Amino acid sequence: MSNQLEQLRALSTVVADTGDIDAIARFHPQDATTNPSLLLKAAGLPNYAPLIDAALRGAQGDDEAARVSDAGLRLAVAIGGEILKLIPGRVSTEVDARLSFDTQASLAQAHRIVELYEQAGIGRDRLLIKLASTWEGIRAAEQLEREGIHCNLTLLFSFAQAVACAEAGVYLISPFVGRILDWHLANGMAKPATPQDDPGVQSVTRIWEYYKRNGYPTVVMGASFRNTGQVLALAGCDRLTISPELLGELESTQADVKRALSDDGQRAQPSATLSESAFRWQHNEDAMATDKLADGIRRFAADQRKLEEQLAQRLRG
Repeated sequence: MSNQLEQLRALSTVVADTGDIDAIARFHPQDATTNPSLLLKAAGLPNYAPLIDAALRGAQGDDEAARVSDAGLRLAVAIGGEILKLIPGRVSTEVDARLSFDTQASLAQAHRIVELYEQAGIGRDRLLIKLASTWEGIRAAEQLEREGIHCNLTLLFSFAQAVACAEAGVYLISPFVGRILDWHLANGMAKPATPQDDPGVQSVTRIWEYYKRNGYPTVVMGASFRNTGQVLALAGCDRLTISPELLGELESTQADVKRALSDDGQRAQPSATLSESAFRWQHNEDAMATDKLADGIRRFAADQRKLEEQLAQRLRG
């Protein structure tokens, strides 16, 4: 019998949720995704020191803050470039979470990321621009998709976010599983008896089924897993982005993996397009989603600031 990771690959595209080159080389995922937290962790690894030094040498800007910001983007692109040497697909590179409520600033930084990749000889066909699933982030993604720049919409917790992303023609969404469960457990819910009872698993399943039923081509990539039970409960989802720790567990486990998500072929006409006010109201009605989106943006912003503080210290020498 093949291990669970091999069986899962036959049902879903496996993506590595890490910036660790060694882990990516070990597990051979199709794609890889990074975020500020993963980049901060990667920046602390000795083998990334040359990339950090190169990012600081190339940094442009009129003052220290601008140079540090540019160095942060260069480092993200450099790590993305190293990852792309090891995978056949795409790497996700994230727009600064502090721009999550500014469409034009998000667009400007996305274009800068694409420019830096192009300067490194890497085309947009190997790249996903990662944005928070705010109304403003979704509007930025809609514009980028029109320009042929594919996007990965992250920090997605509510059904309203998923609907708005599909209607905007977003290439891929990353609905979170583990953080949804975290919130429910912190707010008094008993531990789910089975993975199918997990509210995060149920959220992704609902989104995936809605997309298939309404013919949306947007890729659903389950993310933020806490255990392999959650992963396997979504076997058959378009893509699953999984941490190296959980990839290792799946690889070392010999047990059957059954398809959990199946397209029944039924199709329906989508309802009226979600307006901004309807989006904001429906998202607001989901206490978990509003809490976790705001918390996620704050956490990514905090890690971005920590990374920039490290870069500033090295820049000062």
